[in-house]
Amino acid sequence: MKHNQCRLMTSGLNLVRRLCTVTAESVTEKLTGNNDRLYKKLSALGITGRSVEQTLNEYKLEGKVIRKVELGQSIRGLRRYGRFNHALEVMEWMKKRKINFSVTDHALYIDLVAKSKGIAAAENYFNGLPPSAKNRFTYGSLLNCYCRELMTEKALALFEEMDQLNLVCNSLAYNNLMTMYIKLGQPAKVPFLVEQMKRKNKYVCNYTYTIWMQSYSVLNDIDGVERVFEELKKNAEEKCTWTTYSNLAAIYVKAERFEKAELALKKLEEMKPRDREAYHYLISLYASTCNLEEVNRIWNILKSAFPTTNMSYLVMLQALDKLNAVDELKECFKEWESSCSSYDMRLATTVIRAYLKRDMYDEAVTAFDDAIKRAKGHYFKAREAFMVYYLRTGQLDLAWNEIDAAISEAKELDWKPTEETVDAFFKFFMEEKDVDGAEEFCRILKTLKRLNTNAYYLLMRTYMVAGKSTPEMRQRLEEDGIEISHKLEDLIARICPEKD
Repeated sequence: MKHNQCRLMTSGLNLVRRLCTVTAESVTEKLTGNNDRLYKKLSALGITGRSVEQTLNEYKLEGKVIRKVELGQSIRGLRRYGRFNHALEVMEWMKKRKINFSVTDHALYIDLVAKSKGIAAAENYFNGLPPSAKNRFTYGSLLNCYCRELMTEKALALFEEMDQLNLVCNSLAYNNLMTMYIKLGQPAKVPFLVEQMKRKNKYVCNYTYTIWMQSYSVLNDIDGVERVFEELKKNAEEKCTWTTYSNLAAIYVKAERFEKAELALKKLEEMKPRDREAYHYLISLYASTCNLEEVNRIWNILKSAFPTTNMSYLVMLQALDKLNAVDELKECFKEWESSCSSYDMRLATTVIRAYLKRDMYDEAVTAFDDAIKRAKGHYFKAREAFMVYYLRTGQLDLAWNEIDAAISEAKELDWKPTEETVDAFFKFFMEEKDVDGAEEFCRILKTLKRLNTNAYYLLMRTYMVAGKSTPEMRQRLEEDGIEISHKLEDLIARICPEKD
């Protein structure tokens, strides 16, 4: 095995996300019969442009009975797909129909309100709950919102209140704080929280061990990672699931300890997991160790043990792209296209992106044209891949065309270009010293509600590189509600001439 045959992309590994994410495809598999029909109608709202209330009311008028269990499964499916507004609208429809909320329903509602309307709205809902509904679930949901938004003071104050009310019943609240500290770049605080849990005789779950290991990984302390892992095995070896080994392998990959990573993957495989997702991680992590032979071996095992799904093919295509195995990628994509029951634009986008990275423009165009004929919905991510390619090759007019097409497709959908796309546009404008182009792009971003601090920073950098000034920049920032940081202040001083 030659580890130097490809460049390892270590920064893309997010261990916490790996452990807690369930593939959206698995949600659909669990929905059957009437549940599935209702969920399909709700999940298609982004394409049809209809409202949740219209859809549910019409469903009832058709004579169909909507049970709470069906609504709950649909909410979970929409939530896992990131369709928070629609999931919230389902719950609001339930409230209008006076369908009783359980203790966990209130907690879910808080989470959806925070994601759709902001923290303040979630706080208002929590504060308005009757005392009987202010329990460990609703408190925990609000704590999770604070931690997700990195609102440290509010998170710690709420955690203290929960502790005083004896509502910290398990490891979940601690896990939220630990995850927050890692995101804040303060991993050293995680071991102290674990020690606090132990002193208070709180159950240290598998997920806690994973975050604890991750904290040492961020500190580049592999010995610390291994000490935690050994403690886990010593105290409760039954907690060592396949996810434990996949996360350990990912930590070794990040540290470029490839041999140890592969040993962990062998341990994972020895457990003979009955979960398709385990084999997805094996493929992805073997690709990160640049081992094409093992990737192909696991792929064949996966295909013999489980019916192959779109998600399985997506994981394999991403692995082949990472390994620069273009011929194998083409063959895999062709195999999927010839056998898939439903055309998934994510796979076509992965292949298009892989082609464009290697300047295989004709192949990318052919794949995109074929996908448009077969896929329903939008093509934003594929179009963004073309935008980045056109900008890299100096074809701004074609990049503008793709943006126009994406905006036209969006309609009621909430599309915003990714950071990669935004950075690619501004990189081009800076290289060309094109202030007018940068300003036009900012106008588009403002229309898409995507004009943020980073975009303004890049706009001002473009002015500076072009040697141009703009006296109204501070006023524009204030009007758009952009907080003027020290970094922005420095650029303002350079491009905004002082008035006499």
